[in-house]
Amino acid sequence: MTPYTIRFHTDWDEYFSRLDKEFKRRVMKKILQLSSEHSSRHLKQTPVFVEEVGQYRICFRIDEKEKVKIFYFVGDHKDYERWYSSVK
Repeated sequence: MTPYTIRFHTDWDEYFSRLDKEFKRRVMKKILQLSSEHSSRHLKQTPVFVEEVGQYRICFRIDEKEKVKIFYFVGDHKDYERWYSSVK
């Protein structure tokens, strides 16, 4: 299986910078895993996929044609709910 290219949306840094050093490390490890797999949960009625790292959520979209995963959001469940309501 061909690995996906990883890209980050312009808003990603805003969310990622809020995490402590340990969670940043865990999130990046998960993103590297996601570059070679496609088993994420799809959010209803949106083109967004979500992965969990502890109590945190990582949201991204997949472009199958280009083989790219674009990461948009990372945050705790409360922040995730706010972000999710804005993309519906």
